[in-house]
Amino acid sequence: MLIYIVRRLAWALMLFSVITLITFVMFFLLPADSRNAQRNEQGFATGLQTNYNTRGSFVHQYLGFLSHIVRADLGHSARTSKPVATELRDALPVTASLVIGGIVMCLLIAVPIGLLSALRPRSLIDRGMMLFVLIAVSCQPFWLGLMLSYLLGVRAKLFPVGGYCNFTDPQVSTNLCGGPKNWAFHMILPWVTFAALFTAYYARMIRASLLEQFNEDYVRTAHAKGASPRRILRAHVFRNASLPVITMLGMDVGVAFAGALFIETAFTLPGMGQLLVRALANADAPVILGIVLAVSVVVVLANLVVDILYSVLDPRIRLDGRRDAVKASRSIVRELRTPPQQQQQQVEPASPT
Repeated sequence: MLIYIVRRLAWALMLFSVITLITFVMFFLLPADSRNAQRNEQGFATGLQTNYNTRGSFVHQYLGFLSHIVRADLGHSARTSKPVATELRDALPVTASLVIGGIVMCLLIAVPIGLLSALRPRSLIDRGMMLFVLIAVSCQPFWLGLMLSYLLGVRAKLFPVGGYCNFTDPQVSTNLCGGPKNWAFHMILPWVTFAALFTAYYARMIRASLLEQFNEDYVRTAHAKGASPRRILRAHVFRNASLPVITMLGMDVGVAFAGALFIETAFTLPGMGQLLVRALANADAPVILGIVLAVSVVVVLANLVVDILYSVLDPRIRLDGRRDAVKASRSIVRELRTPPQQQQQQVEPASPT
C-alpha cells in the first residue's frame, strides 16, 4: 500500500512538472508582448519576464520559473498591484466551496435517481427521472442561475439573490456577513445550479454501473447463498459500481472549475471565475498564469486522491502494477460518454469469409 502511494505521488509530481513546462512555453516563449518589462501606475512590474526574473538560456529561465512557483512568488497583478498569490488565496476558497458543495449536492440527487432507475429499468420512474435530469443539463448555467435567482430570490424571497458570505470572517465578504449558517444560506442556489450541470451524467453513470453489476456472477452466487437483496446492494454491488463514478469525479474537476465561471458571474461570487474574467479583460498576464497553475495543481491532486481511493475501495487492484483498474475504469467512463452513433462508427465491419 505504501509503495503504491509513493508511486502515485511520484507520478503526480512528474505530471505537474510536465504541466509547468507546457505553461512556461505558452506564457514565456510564444507571446513576446506579455514578457516585456512593463510597469503600471503604482510602479509594479507587469511583464512576466520582469515578475519572474527570467534571464539566460532556456534551462535557466525554466529553473527560475520553477523556483518562483515553489516559493509561491507569482509576481504582482497588473490591475491591482497586489501579489498574485494573495488574490488567488482570496478567490480559491470561494470557488472551492462552490465546486465541493455543488459536487456533494449533485451526488445527493444523482445517487437516488440512478439507484431507482437501475432497480426499475425501462419503467415509468426510470424514464421520468432520466428526462428530468436531461432537461436540467440542457439548460445554460448562466441562464439557469439567473432564473433561480429571480424566481426563488426576487419573487419568492426564499434565498439571497447573490453575493458571498465568508465562512468565518465577515470583513472579506461581499455582503459583510459571516458564519457557517449565512455561508451555506448564500450558497444554496449556486450549489443547485452547479448540480444541474452534472446530475444527468452521474445519474446515467450510476444507473449503467449498477445494471452491469447486477448481471455479474458474484451477485447470483450471493443470492444462492441466501443473502438479502439489500445486503447484496449495500455491501457488494454499490461499492463496485461506485468506482467509475469516483474516476468520473477526478476527470471532471477541471470541467467543474470552467463551469463555475458562469455560476460565479450569475451570483456575483468573488471566486476564480470572476478573477479570470477581470484578468482577461485587462490582459493581466501574471494573474492568468497564476490561475492556470492553481487549477492545474487542483486537477493533479484530485486525480491523486482518486487513485488512492481506488486502492482502498477495490481490493482487486494489484499494487505491483500488473493490473491497473484505474485505467480500465477510465475506459469505461469514456465508452459511456461516447454517443451511440460514434460507438457504431468505431466498430470495424467483419471481413467476409
